[in-house]
Amino acid sequence: MRRKPVVRAGLSALLVLGALSGAGGAFSTAAAASGADAPAAKPAAASAPSASLVRALGRDLGLTADQARERLGQEAAAMRLEPKAKRAAGTSYGGSWFDTGSGKLVVGVTSAERAASVRATGATPRIVEHSADALDAAKARLDRKARKQAAPAGVSSWSTDPRAGAVVVRVRQGSEGDAAVRAFLREAKRSASVPVTVEKAPAQAPTTFAAGTVGGDPYYTGNVRCSIGFSVQGGFVTAGHCGQAGGSVSGWDGSYIGNFQGSSFPGNDYAYVSVGSGWWTVPVVLGWGTVPDQLVRGSAEAPIGASICRSGSTTHWHCGTVLAKNETVNYSQGAVYQMTKTSVCAEGGDSGGSFISGDQAQGVTSGGWGDCSGGGETWYQPVNEILSVYGLRLHTA
Repeated sequence: MRRKPVVRAGLSALLVLGALSGAGGAFSTAAAASGADAPAAKPAAASAPSASLVRALGRDLGLTADQARERLGQEAAAMRLEPKAKRAAGTSYGGSWFDTGSGKLVVGVTSAERAASVRATGATPRIVEHSADALDAAKARLDRKARKQAAPAGVSSWSTDPRAGAVVVRVRQGSEGDAAVRAFLREAKRSASVPVTVEKAPAQAPTTFAAGTVGGDPYYTGNVRCSIGFSVQGGFVTAGHCGQAGGSVSGWDGSYIGNFQGSSFPGNDYAYVSVGSGWWTVPVVLGWGTVPDQLVRGSAEAPIGASICRSGSTTHWHCGTVLAKNETVNYSQGAVYQMTKTSVCAEGGDSGGSFISGDQAQGVTSGGWGDCSGGGETWYQPVNEILSVYGLRLHTA
C-alpha cells in the first residue's frame, strides 16, 4: 500500500497485508497457505509469545500469564501433530479437537486397532461410533436441502460435532415452536444416518459484518467498509459479501488499490482483490497496539478447542476459541457452507479481517451475532479453501 505519514507508522507497515485476524470485521493480513497445487505450508518453529499477546489471551480467555504461555505452546504442538494423527487413523478417523484439560490433541477413531496407531503419534485416541466421513455426509444432505429450499429463518446454523458424534442444528431462541423449524428438524432427523441434536441459539440472527463508510484503517468498495484478510502474492483475500468481481477497491486514504478479481457469496464467503498502484503486500496481521503486529508463517489448521485471535478495522484485536468446523450459517442472504465458528466477538466493518492462531493464518471474518461489549460468536471462511479455489500463494514471513 502507499506509505502513510509518520503519525500512522504503526499501521502503515501492515496495512497492505491487512488487519489482525478477528471475528466479524473487515481487515487485511498475509495469507498463510500454499497455492492450489502446492502442499499446505508447514508451521515454522514457534517463537516465544510476546507479553502483550499473552495478556490479550488472558483478557479474553481468563487465563494467567503462565497458563496462556503454556496453552499457546500446547496448541502449536497440536497443530503440527494433527495431520500425522489423521493419517494414522485412516478411514477410522472420527474428527479431532484440542482438549484444554490435558493440553493434548484428541482424535476420534472408530477402530480400536487404529487407536493404537494414533496413540503412537503422541495424540490421545478416543473410540467414537461414527467416522468424520459419516458425519460430513449427514451434514451434506442438510446442505443440499438448503440449496434447494432456504432453511427457515429460525434455524441459525448446523454443523458436525466430532466430540458428540452428531450433527448439531442450532435453533434461535423463541423459534422452537415454528412449524417450518419443526418440519426442518423432522426431515433432518429422518434422513440422517447419525444422531441429530438440537441446541438453542441466541434470538439475534447471524449477520455479516460489513459497514458503511467510517474512519479507521479499512478498505472501501462503494459505500461499504471491510477489512483486509491475508496477503497473497499479488493481492489479498477477504470476505465475498464485501464486493463483487470487478468492483474497485480503495484504501484508508481513498487511493485506488485494485479490483475484486473473484468473489463468492452466499454459498461461500470469500474474495480475492488484486493490489497495485503503489500498494504492496506484506505477511503481517495488524496488532492495533494491543499486541505486536503478527508475522504470518503458514496456514496449519487449528483444531476445535484451540485458542484463536482476530484483527479487524472496527474492534481491532480480540481472542477466543474454535467452537465448531464445517458449520452452515443461515444468513438472511442465503446459507454459507463449511464455515468455522468461534467465541470471538466482532462488529460491523470487521468483515474480511484476519483470524490467526499463533503465527498460522486461519481464515477471514464472515459474520456472527453480538458485539464486543456484551460478547458474541463469529464465523470465518477458512483461508486454505480460498487459496485453493483461486490458485493463490499465501505471502509468508
